[in-house]
Amino acid sequence: MIFTCSRAELDDGANFEARARAARFDLLGPDALTGHTADDQAETVLLALLRGSGATGLSAMRPSITRPLLGLRRSETQQLCAALGLNPVEDPTNTNPRFRRNRVRHELLPLLNAIAERDVVPLLVRSADLLGDDDSLLDGLAAEVNPTDAKALAAAPLPVARRAIRAWLSIDGYPPDAAAVARVLQVATGSRSACEVTGVGRVRRSQQQLWVEPITSTTPHFPSTPSTR
Repeated sequence: MIFTCSRAELDDGANFEARARAARFDLLGPDALTGHTADDQAETVLLALLRGSGATGLSAMRPSITRPLLGLRRSETQQLCAALGLNPVEDPTNTNPRFRRNRVRHELLPLLNAIAERDVVPLLVRSADLLGDDDSLLDGLAAEVNPTDAKALAAAPLPVARRAIRAWLSIDGYPPDAAAVARVLQVATGSRSACEVTGVGRVRRSQQQLWVEPITSTTPHFPSTPSTR
């Protein structure tokens, strides 16, 4: 067996957990298998809830071949390692209360179990699965709406229109926030002439079309309709 150790240097500061996660995946590559379990899934659902996420965030991690343990409990993986004579390495940061996930794991989940008088992890996992199906359906419906067609966007059901806008104006996989999406919808319906979307540009309406132009330029840009997320 070949073992390779790679190291990523990160400065402390804001969004440390997110930056550390991105650095790990950069080192591992897109085909790496992760050890996320059902308990990790439940924690991710609660973290998304604390951020005010919708169905996309609350559906958490989607089952895939790169997450082979997502259907197992953390205790089951520990028992399996013990049975195979494997000694897993424990990340020392997993008990640091500085990180919100650790507080969810060690404080919030035990409290929820006590209040519910049962193990809530299967319930949270089930909710994520159900919301994942809803999320996929809405993504499919949003893909059929041209977000640059103001009339079509204004006529679409609100959840679908929001998703079409988020997909259209996403940058590096990060969609605009809810307030920006609401402003773009107002441009589509004609209740405002234009709006700014941070990191994207100025969205304006002309001849029933929505255009994006750089804030520092008067040259309009007409993005193509994006694929589903």
